Amino acid sequence: MVLISGRFVKYLANALAGNLEPSVIFAVIGYKIPGFLELALPLAFFLSILLTFGRLHIENEMSVLKACGISELQLLGYTFIVAMGLAILVGWLSLFVSPAGATKTETIFLAQQQMTELDKVNPKKFYSLKGGKGVTYAGSISSDRELEDVFLAVSAGSVDTFNRRLAVVVAERGRQQQSEDGVERYLVLEKGYRIEGNPGSHEYQITHFEEYGSKLKTPKKIEEDPETDAIATSDLLKSDDPKLQATLQWRLSIPLMVLIVVILAVPLSRTDPRQGRFTKLLPAIALYFTYLLALNTLRGNIESGELSASITLLPVHAVFLLLGLWLLKAKTLARRKVKDDAVGQSS
Repeated sequence: MVLISGRFVKYLANALAGNLEPSVIFAVIGYKIPGFLELALPLAFFLSILLTFGRLHIENEMSVLKACGISELQLLGYTFIVAMGLAILVGWLSLFVSPAGATKTETIFLAQQQMTELDKVNPKKFYSLKGGKGVTYAGSISSDRELEDVFLAVSAGSVDTFNRRLAVVVAERGRQQQSEDGVERYLVLEKGYRIEGNPGSHEYQITHFEEYGSKLKTPKKIEEDPETDAIATSDLLKSDDPKLQATLQWRLSIPLMVLIVVILAVPLSRTDPRQGRFTKLLPAIALYFTYLLALNTLRGNIESGELSASITLLPVHAVFLLLGLWLLKAKTLARRKVKDDAVGQSS
């Protein structure tokens, strides 16, 4: 819900700016949910291990389990069974579902970017132009978006308070037309009049025209996730582009991360009953986000060309895997040292 709410606010801002139709916001959010889940599930699983094992330590149930012959390594093995299932689910989301959702989202954004102000006009309704530049009206609209009985009122020339000019255009028909390069779009009106002057002044100009063109403002591009997120995994496997290879490694890193955080979470959950099970929660979360940030930073450096394409994300996984194994062994080594010291003192 936190991830969705943050993205919803971003899309709502684009809708208020006129760059995105409000009706497509929920569709875009729906296509983005798999991408949210692939990041939220590993963190949720990490926290669940910390809280569950922490409670076992706080209530001395871990001591009872050890007395019954169930070691911490056995519990780690049982947790790995759950982690394997979750890693498969996260891998499916990361490798297949999320790219497909990103492709759908990209299609929606492309369609929105190609829309002009006229595409949003409904018949027999006044529509305000962007930036408060004026209003437009059409008596009817055909199936191919040709306007009839068009009214257009826009600011012309100086727009200061004392010398504000207004241009009113009335035409029988109107249509959209693209420039030769396809970048600019225009509203082309046929058979009408253009009246320009200062409101309240007797000086005005009337022009009759057979064809009249007015440039339409193109919506701004909606800033989104990297464009590589919408590329199918099968296409990434065939590419030698460092940027695409970094994206592939990122998708493979998420399910691998699920397995490594298990090794980190189990020793981090060890808590003294007098301290409370939330004592190590904040440091553990900081360690998790350090792990995620390291992966993301290395990916960005590979994509930007700052690092060689031969460098993979595996070193980051290796560092945190070794850290988890060290934490697992740390308590055992400490106990052995205490035992050896006790034996030495007794002798």
